[in-house]
Amino acid sequence: MSGTLKETVGRYGIWSVGLRSEDPARRAEIAEAAAELEELGYGAAWLGGSSAAHHAVPLLESTSRLAVGTSIQSIWQYEADASAAAFAEVETAHPGRFVLGLGVSHAKLADQYRRPYSALVAYLDALDAAGVPANRRVLAALGPKLLELSRDRAAGAVPYLVTPEHTAQAREILGEAPLLAPEFKVVLETDPARARALARDSLAMYLTLPNYTNSFLRLGFTEDDLASGGSDRLIDALYAWGGEDRIRDRVTAFHEAGADHVALQVVNDDTRDALPREEWRRLAALLA
Repeated sequence: MSGTLKETVGRYGIWSVGLRSEDPARRAEIAEAAAELEELGYGAAWLGGSSAAHHAVPLLESTSRLAVGTSIQSIWQYEADASAAAFAEVETAHPGRFVLGLGVSHAKLADQYRRPYSALVAYLDALDAAGVPANRRVLAALGPKLLELSRDRAAGAVPYLVTPEHTAQAREILGEAPLLAPEFKVVLETDPARARALARDSLAMYLTLPNYTNSFLRLGFTEDDLASGGSDRLIDALYAWGGEDRIRDRVTAFHEAGADHVALQVVNDDTRDALPREEWRRLAALLA
């Protein structure tokens, strides 16, 4: 596939844990869902969890244009040499369509977590030595240092759990050329109490992780906003909910703030690894 990474991923994508499932019984379901995402006009599928190149293969094999990215691959879980070999294999089979999204994960989730910035730089050095092009990898960056690294050593950034205000700050650091593709959560629910309850259930885990809570504090939220499952102000900033016009406006705000692409994650009352295909169809229709 020719063209820049921005052209490859387009304006909208879907972020999903379920699409990375390793259950052989789900392979056909995942392939069918990926083919439909492509038909619906999404430019990319982003595989949640600590995903790797092999998780992208079923999606790539069932589509012809869809870009598939890891969002993110933990540098602590996959060695750089193995990542480079897997990248080369997938690139040979599906040129230009796999995006290697990398991140440092969290201290609570990775026993090896030490000097994360230095470890990521060393990882990128190893990928360079192995021939993985910088313009085909992106970094899960929240703070300024990792955003600068995304600009200097990768094709751009895929920030997770952020706001349009963060996107504007990230664009300022990245400059015009790099890809900026924030993830954004959507609750297709018009009742405020139910929408916020679903959002709080989704947010609970992230409120235990300092990388995210520190990001929220940098954005001007307070410790009170982080308490008791998150204030309405925090929930409403991090999640789109309501009618179609409101959700469309919330997604548009990311593009207006400088995003090239928005990776949409549907939040509902299903299990986290379900494939909310009806909601994906509704989103495609309202964003068309």
